[in-house]
Amino acid sequence: FRVSERSSMSSSEKTPAKGLATRLAHMGRYPKEFHGFVNPPVVHASTVLFPDTKTMLSGAQTYHYARRGNPTTNALEDAVAELEGAHGAHLAPSGLGAVSLALLSAVSSGDHLLVTDSVYGPTRNLAEKMLKRMGVEVDYYDPTIGAGIAELFKPNTRAVMTEAPGSLTFEMQDLPAIVEAAHARDALVVMDNTWATPVYFDAIGHGVDLSVQAGTKYLVGHSDAMLGTVAASERAWERLDETYGALGMHVAPDDVYLGLRGLRTLKVRLERHMESGLEIARWLEGRPEVSRVRHPGLESDPGHALWARDFTGASGLFAFDFTDDVTFEQSCAFLDALELFGLGYSWGGFESLAIPVRLKGARTATPVPGNASIRLHIGLEDTADIRADLEAGFAALRG
Repeated sequence: FRVSERSSMSSSEKTPAKGLATRLAHMGRYPKEFHGFVNPPVVHASTVLFPDTKTMLSGAQTYHYARRGNPTTNALEDAVAELEGAHGAHLAPSGLGAVSLALLSAVSSGDHLLVTDSVYGPTRNLAEKMLKRMGVEVDYYDPTIGAGIAELFKPNTRAVMTEAPGSLTFEMQDLPAIVEAAHARDALVVMDNTWATPVYFDAIGHGVDLSVQAGTKYLVGHSDAMLGTVAASERAWERLDETYGALGMHVAPDDVYLGLRGLRTLKVRLERHMESGLEIARWLEGRPEVSRVRHPGLESDPGHALWARDFTGASGLFAFDFTDDVTFEQSCAFLDALELFGLGYSWGGFESLAIPVRLKGARTATPVPGNASIRLHIGLEDTADIRADLEAGFAALRG
């Protein structure tokens, strides 16, 4: 049997009363099928052999060729599907690969796609360089538009790309209102849910059809593997499964194993990231060099009400703007003085990271903020040490 078919009931059906931390520790594991070993085996394979030609030609054997899965990849797909409350899930070799898989399954040539103006930069690049070349019409919208998005739909609008909070600027979106408007017109809703993960936002439960995670970030959690996931509602599953097979996407089993390993501690790590992130964000609000902290978990944030209504937590990623008198060069001096924070474009690992926010060319439907801005990922270090490192950055800025 395929891993997901080893029982007529899913893990969630068998243990409906179990909490999330318990489920994360057990989902996607089948010790009885693997001689009692706790973790699924890491299967390195390409060719799959058949016992006879009848079996080979019937297509009845669980595995035919490793590109379409093996016990390792299926274990993580099963776990992601359960975590997301989805009809099914597939893996991709990166977060951008997962976005590509989701969007290519949602739109075709001649279709119209609406994309939030705060979307992840590489997703915008995909839309501009690939989807438009393939004949997909793309328009960008204000992420705070809410129910007003209904006015932007065209007869050929087939999907809406959402991300909450938005990349770099962290605007919240009224996702239930967007879902209602899209579904009323038979359009799919795609969401990049990497920031909150399904732990803190139930995308499928809120009506999202294709929930994307850059598993590289919090799912893996240790900055040592590239991974993407796409979970689908029942109405979106068939096209996703078809597109996945046609593209030949496959993730190396060692990276899948690292995703399975990270999954087990996802909840406890996120709790620490959230607690430390909010502590540092509130501390930054009191700094004289800071004009605004962009974190929807803060009561001062414009998107806080939406976050409090729909989300159950926050991650460790947010940004802050310097005051008007701070130049971009000074903001770079701030970054260069940091020792605990690494300068790196990823996030979600155990270590703190920082980057300058550059929005030139990254917005078309909304204004670009003028102040110098820094994006921080608050890792698992002691917050006293994190504050001390940021203090050194502010000292270098003033100097």
